[in-house]
Amino acid sequence: MSDRLEFTVGEASDGVSCRSFLRSNGVSARLIGRLKRIDGGITLRGGLLRSIDPVRSGDVVVLTLPSEDALNGTSGSVPVKYEDEALIIYDKPCGMPVHPSAKHLDDTLGNIFASAHPDRKFRCINRLDLDTSGLCLVAKNAYAAAVLPKSTKKVYYAVVRGNIAEGGVIEAPIGAAEDSISKRAVCEDGQYAYTEYMPILQSNGYTLLRVVIKTGRTHQIRVHFSYMGYPLAGDALYGGDLSIMKRQALHCGEMRLIHPMSGSEITAESPLPADMRGLLGIDESTAMDIVKE
Repeated sequence: MSDRLEFTVGEASDGVSCRSFLRSNGVSARLIGRLKRIDGGITLRGGLLRSIDPVRSGDVVVLTLPSEDALNGTSGSVPVKYEDEALIIYDKPCGMPVHPSAKHLDDTLGNIFASAHPDRKFRCINRLDLDTSGLCLVAKNAYAAAVLPKSTKKVYYAVVRGNIAEGGVIEAPIGAAEDSISKRAVCEDGQYAYTEYMPILQSNGYTLLRVVIKTGRTHQIRVHFSYMGYPLAGDALYGGDLSIMKRQALHCGEMRLIHPMSGSEITAESPLPADMRGLLGIDESTAMDIVKE
């Protein structure tokens, strides 16, 4: 299947080159280069439109994206919170990888996506760790994949050991740990990382936090709270308490984004899963209220 995208030229873009117009609408230089090599990749009124040609107010520039190789499909399903022609928001369970690997060839979110969309490439916008649950955004074409990261906002919920009474910010660089291939650590030569948090409730010796990250470093939330002395419950890699939970208590519960084509705001919510509710001793209704606040 080939995706067809249409862009209407406004007065502000009257007379600019096709390339400049498309770039101003978020189309990457790489995608424009690919489309130039495809017969009918960029057209205007049914005819070929070169990237150097000027466009006029009221013109409708059409992009026809080529079909791409997809992953192998698999059985099973994952709840979908939102879906249209450009994107899909899954509610990923813990224990499911996002991308295939040597140990997970056909049991990933990518394989689930391929079963429903066998002619589309899997483009995950916010990759979640194996044991992190919650909202996971997938773009259905190259244009959506380029635009969505700029507008997507996510809220995570984490349960840490100990009582945190006030919100705050953690700014601490993150890099590879010296003693592990997969582990990360706060280190002077690491990449800048910024995490905001706000406590929601304290229960059973734990604190539920509402967390927003402004950088996307590997294991960022897990590393930052371990560094602060409040490791996530169940997080064996970063010193978390395994007595009740056997996976890190981390969940992507809210997502807001601007649709790449319509410009409308899309929102999705996912209440805390049962294992995190059990850790805090709260019921499903309370968990739903927390996400809606």
